[in-house]
Amino acid sequence: MGQAAALRITTQQPGAHKGRGTGLQPANRFEQARTEAFDDGWDQPPEEDAPRTILIRDASRSIIARNDSPDLNFDRSVNPYRGCEHGCIYCFARPSHAYLGLSAGLDFETKIVFKPEAARLLEKELSRPGYRPGTIMLGSNTDPYQPVERTLGITRAVLEVLERFNHPVSIVTKSAGVLRDADILARMAGRNLARVYLSITTLNPALARAMEPRAAAPMRRLACISALTEAGIPAGVLASPMIPGLNDAELEAILAAAAKAGARSAHSLLLRLPHELGDLFTDWLNQHMPERAAHVLSLIRQSRAGRLNDPDFHTRFTGSGPYAALMSQRFTRAARQLGLDGGQAALDHSSFCVPHAAREVQQMSLF
Repeated sequence: MGQAAALRITTQQPGAHKGRGTGLQPANRFEQARTEAFDDGWDQPPEEDAPRTILIRDASRSIIARNDSPDLNFDRSVNPYRGCEHGCIYCFARPSHAYLGLSAGLDFETKIVFKPEAARLLEKELSRPGYRPGTIMLGSNTDPYQPVERTLGITRAVLEVLERFNHPVSIVTKSAGVLRDADILARMAGRNLARVYLSITTLNPALARAMEPRAAAPMRRLACISALTEAGIPAGVLASPMIPGLNDAELEAILAAAAKAGARSAHSLLLRLPHELGDLFTDWLNQHMPERAAHVLSLIRQSRAGRLNDPDFHTRFTGSGPYAALMSQRFTRAARQLGLDGGQAALDHSSFCVPHAAREVQQMSLF
């Protein structure tokens, strides 16, 4: 695994919580008032060693999120959860927790907003007379198969609706939990309505444990690709994010392992560090790999026109400059050599139909 195998990773950090990506709670960027911890000399009760996950019920009245971004290959998505227990320190979705009045730090991984009405809302939206089908992305923001899905089953309920409507779906996940829904996905895949991408960031178990503390181990994700393929469900790999000087040396190895497991296609994106995420990731680097932190941050800036983050369309996913261009060339070459560059045929939109029962409910609402 080249450079990645030689990484020295510090696993015990002051203030860190076992099984969590960060112990920090950066201030919400939308709040004017800021609070700061201060030792006034009074004895305080010790901080809880293992913060518990808190579930917060979502009251949204719609479920399909639309986007018109010119550098995305989908225009609609469904996210059953906001926040993610996987705790990936690099997750670009962390800053979105600020819209809920929460922190992008520990709040993001411990205060999970769930959408119990997701399936009902989806059925309602798909039944509208003017609805036109297009591939729905599950997992565009946070993982639809994070640990709480085991008990809540919201993602499965969403898939059941999509299956009944013959509606195409594409899934991105880091979890082998997707195999719990292999029965639905296999039936949908048989009608060219479903595909799954496994996100694999590293093959180094120690690095994965530090970066993605509650996600499935890398070998488990590769086994998941094999199981999906055997079940007739098209599977691909998302080798992302690639972090210059940290895991990018593994790019070819990740693609080769995924191809061997049965992946049919591959994509790769450069690390993004919007808003509070820049400080969170910098702190994580200094805690876990202090001797490498300055080098990694320098390479990121070289790939982001001198900044830690580039929010501009067309460059936000790929970066710019010589280092980013080299990574792109490496990916293109490896994907071609491994047969992962052909992409996959478009999912079928033509078989979409409103089920008879849903149509009757819709007609009754007119009276």
